Amino acid sequence: MVAAFKIRSGTWQELAIDAKPIRESVFIQEQHIAPEDEWDEFDPVSIHFVVYEHDQAIATARLLANHSIGRVAVLKTHRGLKIGYKLMQAVIDYAKREQRPFLKLSSQVHAIGFYHALGFKQQGEAYLDCGIPHIDMYMALQ
Repeated sequence: MVAAFKIRSGTWQELAIDAKPIRESVFIQEQHIAPEDEWDEFDPVSIHFVVYEHDQAIATARLLANHSIGRVAVLKTHRGLKIGYKLMQAVIDYAKREQRPFLKLSSQVHAIGFYHALGFKQQGEAYLDCGIPHIDMYMALQ
């Protein structure tokens, strides 16, 4: 049986209850990012996306007003199932509907291939963010 995935978008106020535990699990517990680095002033002003398998929240991302995608996270139990791809495609489609000119993100170096497959291109050199190597990536939408 194929699992039914549903993707919701909305405000932090609407989706924090589902997005927060995913980010805590992936970024704070798995990747050892300090809570004060994870939670910031951008959550309340971003559009958030949450993927559900039946009623369980399993993945999340956010889209900022500056066209930056961030906090992309899929629970460890659900990786390798193309959920991240579906989530990112939903964010890209949302940005296209809003007629945004481009999207950008800061990719962990190990995930460059994932974002490249979606159409993002590397920009600049790798740098450390919270002790993890990252590189900026960009996608023109218009």
